[in-house]
Amino acid sequence: MKSNKILSIFIAAIAIIGGILFIRIFMEDAEVIETNVDVANSVVSPLIYYSTWLFLAGVIITVVLSLVSLVRNPENLKKTLGGLAVLAVLLVIAYFLSDSNAVYDANGIGVLPGGEEGSSTNHWVGTGIWYSVILGVIAGGFFIWDLLKGLVKS
Repeated sequence: MKSNKILSIFIAAIAIIGGILFIRIFMEDAEVIETNVDVANSVVSPLIYYSTWLFLAGVIITVVLSLVSLVRNPENLKKTLGGLAVLAVLLVIAYFLSDSNAVYDANGIGVLPGGEEGSSTNHWVGTGIWYSVILGVIAGGFFIWDLLKGLVKS
């Protein structure tokens, strides 16, 4: 019970600090913020830095707690490693399906900067597209399977 109170106080403090930083922006005139870079930096930057640090802290805490949970429960660790292995195999398949052809501009006349044929960036972008397509097809298959299974039961 005591840890819940401490956590509630901590969350309230974070919310109050964020609220104060947010209200500071609304207290300034919009034209002054747009025209005066020093005012914009002194008013807006603290909120951006605060939000960035909160986001990073949230990500780090989430990852650490997930890893601790996996280490404490070996069965979940085995399932997670199996899932990651399947995703890795699908990534390799997507890599071999992709190509590194040149990327042309909207008119189809010139090659975009960095989009030359044989570029590793093109290859990895193609891999990402194929990976998304493969995962989308698998997800769609499971969706249809679950839909049909539900229709048969009812």
